[in-house]
Amino acid sequence: MFSHVMLGANDLNASVQFYNAMLGALGAKPGVQDKHRYFWRHAGNIFSVTTPINGEPATASNGFTLGFTADSVEQATQAYEAAIAAGGTAIEDEPGWRGDERLKMYLAYLRDPSGNKICLMHRPSKAA
Repeated sequence: MFSHVMLGANDLNASVQFYNAMLGALGAKPGVQDKHRYFWRHAGNIFSVTTPINGEPATASNGFTLGFTADSVEQATQAYEAAIAAGGTAIEDEPGWRGDERLKMYLAYLRDPSGNKICLMHRPSKAA
């Protein structure tokens, strides 16, 4: 359904460091620069950060969360820790299991250097 996701960044270098660390822990290669934006391609998906073209400050959307899939709890935790070490801010509850047996998920929430809300999520297989 989606072709890509692009977030605004006020400090592009800080955002690139953050996303290289977090997405690298999820298996993505470092972002590639194209003018005032960077792109990460992984598992058929495209993610990008950019300085706003209109010259206005980038702002985080209230109520918006961007979720990234992790293959395991360990990978989600590693990506979370890498993101925090690279300038992210921990928010909400500590990383852990949420939901009930019908919709059990491992979630880790944080904000990127521009204030965007990020979620790292692992869903166990139906057999688990």
